[in-house]
Amino acid sequence: MGEFGYYIRQGEPGQSELAKIWQTAIGLQDVDGLKPSNHLLENARSNIEGKLSLPEVRERVYAYYQTQEGRSADNGTIEADKVAANIAEVLSERSFSFTPEAYIGIHRRLFAGVYEFAGHIRDYNISKSEWVLDGASVYYTGLDDIKSALEYDFNQERAFDYSTLSKEATARHISRFISDIWQIHPFGEGNTRATAIFAIKYLRTFGFELNNEPFTSNSWYFRNPLVRANYTDLHRGVRATHIYLDRFFDNYLLGATHELKNRHLHIFTENEGSEPRRGDTRGMALNEGINEGINEGINEGINPGLNSTDLAVLGAIKKNGSLTAGEIAALVGKSTATVERSLARLKGNVAIKRIGSRKTGHWEATDYNREREGE
Repeated sequence: MGEFGYYIRQGEPGQSELAKIWQTAIGLQDVDGLKPSNHLLENARSNIEGKLSLPEVRERVYAYYQTQEGRSADNGTIEADKVAANIAEVLSERSFSFTPEAYIGIHRRLFAGVYEFAGHIRDYNISKSEWVLDGASVYYTGLDDIKSALEYDFNQERAFDYSTLSKEATARHISRFISDIWQIHPFGEGNTRATAIFAIKYLRTFGFELNNEPFTSNSWYFRNPLVRANYTDLHRGVRATHIYLDRFFDNYLLGATHELKNRHLHIFTENEGSEPRRGDTRGMALNEGINEGINEGINEGINPGLNSTDLAVLGAIKKNGSLTAGEIAALVGKSTATVERSLARLKGNVAIKRIGSRKTGHWEATDYNREREGE
C-alpha cells in the first residue's frame, strides 16, 4: 500500500481519502522517473493527520525550495515535490469542467512554478524515443493542428451517447478518448501526468469506484500502453494495440487483477503475436476483431510518417471506399475526429484520393509509389 498504507487501511474516512490522493500524486511522478523527498512525505502525513491543509502543504513545499537547503536539491526532486503537492490539491477538488480549456488548466496548475510554459500549448513539433519501441517514437499531432484536434475530439466525446453501454463498454470508450488526446500531446512536457489527472477527474463523473493502486504502483505502465496504442510499424510486424491500455483500465475501474509488467509491452517483433503473455485476458477478448484484417494489403512502400491510425483507416478504405468517417471510426476503434485527421494526412501523402463530391463520392486508395513518382 506504499507510504500511506496505514492510513488507507485503518484511518478515518477522511484520512483514507487523503492518503489515496497522496499515493496517486506521488506515484504519478514515476512516469518521468522522479522521486519525492522526505520533506514532501512528512508534510503529506501532516495533511492526512489534519495538521496542515493542502494549500498549506503546497506553500511549505514551495517555500522550502527558496531556502539554501532546498535550493541544493536536485531538479528532479524539486519537480517531484512541487508537482505532487499540486496534484494532491487538484484531486481533492470535486469540481470539473469537460473542455479543452479545463484540460489545459490542469497542466497549468500541476506545473506552476516548475515549467515556464505551464498551461501553454507547445509551439514546436516533438518526437520521443521510447524504450518499449526500441527507440522509435509515436507520431504526435503537428503543432498547427493541436487546437483544432483537441476541440474536435472533445466535441465528439461530449456528443457521444453512453446511455446504452455497459460499464465495461463505457470504460473501453473512455480509454480510447484518453488515448486520442494523449496522442495529440498538446504540452511540451508533463503531458502524461496532466492527461492522467484529467482522466481521473473525468472518470469520477461516471460514478466509477476508482482503485488508485494502478496509478500508485504502476503509473509508468499507464504511459507505455498509451505508446503501444498509438504506434504501428508494419515493416517490423508491429501493430497498434489497446490490449495493454485495457488491462490498466480493467484494474483501475472494473476490479480486474491483470499483471501489469512493462517488459510485456516491449515490441519483441518475433513474438508480437503472442501477447498478452500472462494474466487475465478479458481486455484482449473485448478487442478481438476490431482491427482484424483491417490493414491487409497496404502498400509496403508507404510513407513511414503515417501513424497507426492512418494505416488502419487506409486498410478500411481499401476494403470499402464508400465508408463515411463515422463508419471508419467504428471499424478502427477511434473517434470520428481522429479519423478525419487521418483522412487529411492520407490525402496529403497521396495514399488516397477522393472520387466525386464530398456527399456522393468515395475514397480510393492509390498505388502510393507510382503516385509519388509521378509528382
